[in-house]
Amino acid sequence: MDEQPFTMKEAMLFSQRIAQLSKALWKSIEKDWQQWIKPYDLNINEHHILWIAYHLKGASISDVAKFGVMHVSTAFNFSKKLEERGFLQFSKRENDKRNTHIKLTEKGESLLLELMQNFDPKNHAVFQGASPLRELYGKFPEMIEMTAVIKNIYGDDFMKIFEKSFHNIESEFTEKEGKILKANESSSIEDIASSS
Repeated sequence: MDEQPFTMKEAMLFSQRIAQLSKALWKSIEKDWQQWIKPYDLNINEHHILWIAYHLKGASISDVAKFGVMHVSTAFNFSKKLEERGFLQFSKRENDKRNTHIKLTEKGESLLLELMQNFDPKNHAVFQGASPLRELYGKFPEMIEMTAVIKNIYGDDFMKIFEKSFHNIESEFTEKEGKILKANESSSIEDIASSS
């Protein structure tokens, strides 16, 4: 039998520490997230599905479940509700009739963009909790170790999509007057303002 490079006590303490911290953090995140999306009559799963569909430029229900860390039936049922409200469109691919795919409609994209525009960090306890670290070190915590743990649990594909969504925001969006706007929309707003 191979000797373990850790003690059982270390393993239990790490597992329980991460469990307790994650639960406390999730409780705050969940409250922040629900308050942000509440005026739009969305729940967290629905918002997450819209987010995934936007950043993947359409996705299979299996992809939504995988990257949304939810059961396939949950992904399907909430996607169906979003379709009924006109935010998503369902389709089958010619070369893959087994999987159902979703794509944001214009109405769905508008909703997601409006949500981003109305993000207010003052209403997010997690952001407020991290702000003193930014003030002290000049940046927000990078969480590289946590990212490595998640990568080891969910794999490279999960992390690629995770990083892609944040890269998309960095490259496709801008900030104007304290609002997050899609880069091409901010120029059209400037054009309208200058022509008035």
